[in-house]
Amino acid sequence: MTDQPILVIGSTGKTGARVAARLEAKGVSVRHGSRRSETAFDWEDPSTWTPVLSGISKAYVTYFPDLAFPGAIEKLEAFTKVAMDTGLEHIVLLSGRGEHFATLGEEIVRNSGLPFTIVRAAWFAQNFSEGYLRDPILGGVLPMPGGDIAEPIIDIDDIADVVVAVLTEEGHIGERYEVTGPRLMTFAEMAEVLSTTLGRHIQHIPIAFEDFHANVAASGGEFVADVFTQIARETLDGRNASTSDGVERALGRKPRDFAAFAQTAMATGAWSAAA
Repeated sequence: MTDQPILVIGSTGKTGARVAARLEAKGVSVRHGSRRSETAFDWEDPSTWTPVLSGISKAYVTYFPDLAFPGAIEKLEAFTKVAMDTGLEHIVLLSGRGEHFATLGEEIVRNSGLPFTIVRAAWFAQNFSEGYLRDPILGGVLPMPGGDIAEPIIDIDDIADVVVAVLTEEGHIGERYEVTGPRLMTFAEMAEVLSTTLGRHIQHIPIAFEDFHANVAASGGEFVADVFTQIARETLDGRNASTSDGVERALGRKPRDFAAFAQTAMATGAWSAAA
């Protein structure tokens, strides 16, 4: 370990906030990388990149809202060049499983000359408790495209644990950890688990990708809907219908089950109407 702080880009996001909190709990100094942090970071403003990387040896990098957004790959490539110039010694990239643009982002990092680790993640369980599916679940429904496609959905607490291990332990340079949950589940099966946990019926409603687009557009606009619908079409075509051993390789334990995620989320009030 080094006395230098670890940079967490996206430290207000789902994974970044967890990674930063875990590092700080271990007594590690963290430099938060967000628009509102003490040393501000903005993907849209390259003038913020050098200051936030100055005096940093390790960095956890996420691209909000997704590497599939137009210009994201080009910005990531430019960022890695700045990171090389500032002497970064280890970059950890969060990538998406089965996503074309995420794979391009991985290649940028892999070919950057920087020591790297890639964490390639399945769909987040926390989308049900903190993301765009929380409100529908509060209303008793789970509307998702993809039909009966099964997904090895992952608890992002596991992602955070993997990232922290990668940043604070030896032996992870050059690794790609493909992290998934321990089993394949259809969205109908996820709705059954949620029904049991919440004590009321949550109905899975199979919808077309066009309806998914309309739902996202209603809350996030057409541009966001275009990108996320394309990601859903990519990743919910069966290509991700397998589990992987990334969590076990990185941590020496099995990943958390979706049912355990749901119980924890329920206990912490994630589906309280006032939350």
